[in-house]
Amino acid sequence: MIGLCPAGRAGTPDEIGSMAALLMGPDGTFITGRDFLVDGGVTSACW
Repeated sequence: MIGLCPAGRAGTPDEIGSMAALLMGPDGTFITGRDFLVDGGVTSACW
């Protein structure tokens, strides 16, 4: 799976948690109804 990832490595819990913190914190108050993929570019590499 890591070989498919353009980032060349697996994400860390801190990297995944950073997105969750953004969405739950004051900087994320205007973000609604979206899907955010935190996958190191795997999805974009498939397109």
